[in-house]
Amino acid sequence: MKLVVVCPHFAPDIAPTGTVMTRIVAELASRGHELHVITALPWYREHAIEEGWESKLWRTEKTTWGSITRVNPFPGKSKSNLLRRALGFLAFSVLVAWRGLFAGGALSRIDGVLAMSPPLTLGMTGRLITAVRGGRLVFNIQDVFPDAAVTTGAIRHPLIIAVAEWLERLSYRVSDSVVVLSDDLADNVRAKMKPTRRDRVTVVPNFVDTQAIVPSSRMTLYRTELGIANEIVVMYAGNVGYSQSLDMVLDVARSMPSVTFVINGDGSARAHLESSAKGCTNVKFIGYQPLERLSEVLATGDIHLVPLRSGLARVSVPSKTYSIMAASRPVLASIDPDTEIPRLIERAGAGVCVGPDDTDALRSALTQLVESAELRTALGNGGRAWVERHASPTAVAVAYEGLFTPDR
Repeated sequence: MKLVVVCPHFAPDIAPTGTVMTRIVAELASRGHELHVITALPWYREHAIEEGWESKLWRTEKTTWGSITRVNPFPGKSKSNLLRRALGFLAFSVLVAWRGLFAGGALSRIDGVLAMSPPLTLGMTGRLITAVRGGRLVFNIQDVFPDAAVTTGAIRHPLIIAVAEWLERLSYRVSDSVVVLSDDLADNVRAKMKPTRRDRVTVVPNFVDTQAIVPSSRMTLYRTELGIANEIVVMYAGNVGYSQSLDMVLDVARSMPSVTFVINGDGSARAHLESSAKGCTNVKFIGYQPLERLSEVLATGDIHLVPLRSGLARVSVPSKTYSIMAASRPVLASIDPDTEIPRLIERAGAGVCVGPDDTDALRSALTQLVESAELRTALGNGGRAWVERHASPTAVAVAYEGLFTPDR
């Protein structure tokens, strides 16, 4: 097959969705397919185009399996300027569409487009490319937008919400397949589609690279760099935003001074959290680390947190959970009950779940894990065993391959 892939991030960008798409492309390429990726210049780390990548609207590089074209994402430092962000997404999507028409041969026939959301605008970008070049549009939904943004309060204006909801439904309608990460997300998306189109929704979970992320000693070089000795480390690794209830984590940290808490990442809430944590000497804030250090970073934590604000678990699936499990570390999730992550953790025997935004429950569960090395080991082993059996990159690639060849 000859496919065009449109996505907001791709290696060497460090965004989690970029890691996911990079490996999907690699797996599809290993199965003999030709792929042409249209993505953004690396910008996720600081919400600015990284040094060495500036000065051009787009750059194209040939690969053994096709090509990668990176275009300017028009990033803005402030996430609160919604108009600026919307215009940036629109300009980025227009550039992606333009380059997508020429990728792998100008206007030549392709078998389809794999498009990733957010941003939601890439759905219509993918449809434009397939309208000109043929093939099927497979629309990958990582977070249901605008639901997640509305729930967190990031979008409040009724007109903006209405326009986003219209674009969301239109994107689903023009897609040949809509891929979501969990049954909860599938229910959400199907409810917004005509009954005759609901069979287009398919659940394909994100995978984890069990060769790149491996169980290893907790006494890492990263601990040394952070000035951490043998004490228990509770880690949050990921986007530091307002969806994650990290203020609650700070409250718990203040009551557990003998435990070191590491918040590893960047995002719109980090400055606020660092200000709130002043005087809390057992909390460390560290920026994103290179992707090649991910296994080491995860090994540094004895317990990993997956906190998500109330109401968000049905529109978002924290993919970091799979990586934590691959590192053989226990997961402590503060998240809506009876949703994908609690069900996953229970099936795998990989951790403990408490309700969202419940400081006392989080503190109690964390105390139990801190006090029992045997429990931590058992839960970590359970998680590793589960991902080895069920979340391989090859299985995910085969699922996507089938969506482009439904009649075979």
